[in-house]
Amino acid sequence: MVTDTHSGHRSDFFREVIADTPGGEQLVHCLQCGSCGGSCPNGADMQYTPRAIFAMINANRRAEVLSANTMWCCVSCYFCTTRCPQQIPITEIMYALKRRAIAEGYAKDTDAPALAKTFTGFVEDYGRSFEFGLASRYYFFNKPLSMFKLVPMGLSMLSRGRMHLRPNRIRQVDQLRAIINKAREIGGTP
Repeated sequence: MVTDTHSGHRSDFFREVIADTPGGEQLVHCLQCGSCGGSCPNGADMQYTPRAIFAMINANRRAEVLSANTMWCCVSCYFCTTRCPQQIPITEIMYALKRRAIAEGYAKDTDAPALAKTFTGFVEDYGRSFEFGLASRYYFFNKPLSMFKLVPMGLSMLSRGRMHLRPNRIRQVDQLRAIINKAREIGGTP
């Protein structure tokens, strides 16, 4: 069903995105002002601005939206959300679109799911990111031949003390794990 803005009918995809996003009902108030895209530090790298993505969601263009790089370029700075005059949770919508793209198989051509899984694994184990482990584990399991291209940069970072060979665990990491587990329980994810 295509959107009929005069009678208030919305596409199925629009309703799904709203349902997947905490506070997503605010999306119905989008003015298409462009503050979100104009605020984004990665806007130039996005295939479509958030404003365009919202119009595409409204037009039921599911495949185009979920295949776009927009949500993968989001750095979660929340600048778009804080500048939105309608208080739309734009960053949360980007997270919802990422989850849906992964679930529906649209994220196959992007490295983001594998990188995110590696990153969250280190955060759960150590309470923080571990750059050397993140890069080496990700490339070893996903792009082993590309690993060699990173050696000069890695050596440079090591020599300047910008990267460590061993991770540092935060104190009381068990408390962080309890928080993560509770969030998963609330969110219904394993």
